[in-house]
Amino acid sequence: MGTKRKIPSSQITEFVWWQELDFDGVKITYTPSRHFTGRGPFDRQQTLWGGWVFKSPAHNIFWSGDGGYGEHFKEIGKRLGPFDHAFMENGQYNELWRQIHLHPEENVQAALDVNVKVATPVHWGGFVLALHPWKEPIERFTTEAKNKNLAVSTPRIGEIQELGKEVDSDWWSGLA
Repeated sequence: MGTKRKIPSSQITEFVWWQELDFDGVKITYTPSRHFTGRGPFDRQQTLWGGWVFKSPAHNIFWSGDGGYGEHFKEIGKRLGPFDHAFMENGQYNELWRQIHLHPEENVQAALDVNVKVATPVHWGGFVLALHPWKEPIERFTTEAKNKNLAVSTPRIGEIQELGKEVDSDWWSGLA
């Protein structure tokens, strides 16, 4: 993405899967995902794709990153869970992209696999990359989460969410 050209290398830390770093009392761990890498025709598969765990004395948070469903979610839960909160990639899926983008029902299963108390679906409302309707990812996610007894927080795009004070709203229902 050109990051190294614009930011001094002393301010960049590259990770491999399961690598940890302590940052001011927050343990940051890079976790596996299943996707592809690269932003151009000549830089494919040169870096690892993944998610993140942020563990502080107060909270244990998982950010799924972009990717498809796999056994890595169970491994993340086993090694680093349980989690207080997870931000789960949801949306921009297609049957042909199943290996690299979670479908909503897989997303709920992934959240259960990592052993999270509350999940926030992300990556779905900014724009539509796939052919599904704009609201479909969030509607399918929240329906499946309810069926599987997974607590969900659904803040508006850009809304600040305080951990432990989840947002229970279907704000998208009145939109196109």
